[in-house]
Amino acid sequence: MGGLREVAAPFVVPGPSGVAVRTRLKQLTSADVEVLRRVGAHLGVLASRDLKARCRDGLGHDAGAWAARKRELTPVSSARWAGAITKATHDQWALARRSALAHIQSLEAGVRTLGHRLSLPVGQKGNRRAPGGYRSRREWHAKARRLHVLEDRLVRERADWAAGRVRVVRGGKRLARARHHLTAAGLTEARWRERWEAQRWFVQADGESGKRFGNETIRISPDGEVSIRLPAPLKELANAPHGRYVLTGRVAFAHRGQEWADRVAANRAVAYRIHHDVARGRSYVTASWQKPVTRTIPLQAALAEGVIGVDMNAGHLAAWRLDTHGNPIGDPRRFFYDLTGPAEHRDAQVRHALTRLVHWATACGVKAIAVEDLDFTAEKTREKHGRRKRFRQLISGMPTGRLCARLTSMADQTGIAVIAVDPAYTSKWGAQHWQKPLTSSTRKTTRHDAASIAIGRRAQGFPVRRRAAPPRTHQSDGCGHRTVQAPPDTPGREGPRHRIPGPRTRSVPPDTERTRATRTPNTVRGARSVQEWVQGSLLLTE
Repeated sequence: MGGLREVAAPFVVPGPSGVAVRTRLKQLTSADVEVLRRVGAHLGVLASRDLKARCRDGLGHDAGAWAARKRELTPVSSARWAGAITKATHDQWALARRSALAHIQSLEAGVRTLGHRLSLPVGQKGNRRAPGGYRSRREWHAKARRLHVLEDRLVRERADWAAGRVRVVRGGKRLARARHHLTAAGLTEARWRERWEAQRWFVQADGESGKRFGNETIRISPDGEVSIRLPAPLKELANAPHGRYVLTGRVAFAHRGQEWADRVAANRAVAYRIHHDVARGRSYVTASWQKPVTRTIPLQAALAEGVIGVDMNAGHLAAWRLDTHGNPIGDPRRFFYDLTGPAEHRDAQVRHALTRLVHWATACGVKAIAVEDLDFTAEKTREKHGRRKRFRQLISGMPTGRLCARLTSMADQTGIAVIAVDPAYTSKWGAQHWQKPLTSSTRKTTRHDAASIAIGRRAQGFPVRRRAAPPRTHQSDGCGHRTVQAPPDTPGREGPRHRIPGPRTRSVPPDTERTRATRTPNTVRGARSVQEWVQGSLLLTE
């Protein structure tokens, strides 16, 4: 086992700290649509100006600058709208700052890899732990040029990071670049403009406990009535007292609807966001609120009824149920999902696969699901994997973060604990020790199925290996179940059992002399003789 890194201990993943549900705004009149459009456009312009001011301040921003920005926004909106805009601006700036740091770390990893490979002789072979040199002088020259490009980018990014400069596009960088490639994007200029303006809307407000229905700016009553506090320049559009506009339609949250209704009835804080989907021509409202993090149960209590090991792959989840001793029960299960198409389709596919997984765990009576603590942030660079473009696309397409977040949220509702384990060597060791023994004429065990067993056993604290050291009491279960493997330094642990003379095993050393002759078989076919039979030429008669 020399040269392998130390495997981290498994742990129970804490539950979600917030909830977000979404529903459609139905039965809107043309007046309602126009009011939403004007409110979103007006507040979107203010949000863009505030984000520009925040980016201009950089690292020199403080509480005084925040208060000054809020005072500038209040006359053209309201105090609550100004607070919502400035808070959203700070969140967006912080997100851009974290993204810039991740980009710097990615550039540093690429520079290190290129520098190492360029320092090696051309054609030198690599190993599993470190890449070798480049295969030809032409490739070496191309990578040398790319190294200079990455170093220049790294210098610029570090300078921006030190100065506190970030680059943010309200509405999305991808949509902004599509303006120059309308034909490739399949859009007309008018259609792009409509989508661009809708993406830059700002109709969102944080809640406040103690206020009516938990939100004074965007208020939704328990019976589904939606009213919006209009900004100061749009007060003439109000159709209700105190400068509010009440929408014609009603909303109802199907998912967690009762939980939302209880919070609203108790005047607890609920944040709302209204956005318009141009492609579908629909408007949606998203409600979100914070919740106390569920207290995690002890690891041993979660594993009391066994565990389900889950191996995450690009197109499916491979799962296998294990008992309390780490032995697989029944047949493996696979939950497929399709990650092609728009983001809404991919998200629905992930949710459907995880829903089937959670339902199966509930039906089995298992209270724990073991998954790998995956992070492919450093695995997606072209410098690390070189020409392995399909492999980079494969790991880039695996929604590990979304799968873990969705699974944690769903499992929290059903009382199932999610256990994260170290992903080191699970696929390799699972295939080595479990794939062949569990393959039969009626069941084909894949590498991913074997990896799910390795993940489950690691969550239980058992080694991945199948072979175990026999207990002391006559090679039986008298001293406990066989779950502890033989130590690495045990001689002959991979070989068969030694031949011990005696009546129990009926085996003797090859040099032992026989004490009695072998019985002659009753059949002629089985009789053995060393004599040669010869027929005489004449018959002996009297």
